Amino acid sequence: MEPEGDGEVPQDFGTGAGAVSPELDDVREWAGYRVDELSGQSVAKMQGAFVDAESGEPVWVLAKLGRFGKTVPVSIRECAAAAGRIWVPHDREVIRSAPAVDPKLPLTVSQERQILDHYEIPEGIGRAGELQSRQPEEVSARPDA
Repeated sequence: MEPEGDGEVPQDFGTGAGAVSPELDDVREWAGYRVDELSGQSVAKMQGAFVDAESGEPVWVLAKLGRFGKTVPVSIRECAAAAGRIWVPHDREVIRSAPAVDPKLPLTVSQERQILDHYEIPEGIGRAGELQSRQPEEVSARPDA
């Protein structure tokens, strides 16, 4: 029996260069959602988002680890949200060991590259591809206002 459709993986799947990010208004509605890791356990709460400094499109979800814990970014392209939860394809330790960010300060290209390296997102893919032509100290993402 033939599978439905043309059998090709969509260009907007995962973190690839053609990956589609959710709209900013949708991401804003996620505020306060539980962030669940790969196995489904809660690891954080969604505190906010960073948007691209040029386009204003959402690029990072900000996950607050515990009541007094640090805030870490997770690629928006790796998130799926519904029913008050955001699922991310990382285990608890990967998320907890991610570089901390200040949710009120912008990110530079070099800071974003450190985050991308932490999540093992290769150069030329998704957000890493978008940053290739930018200078290391250039502001590349800013807190969503």
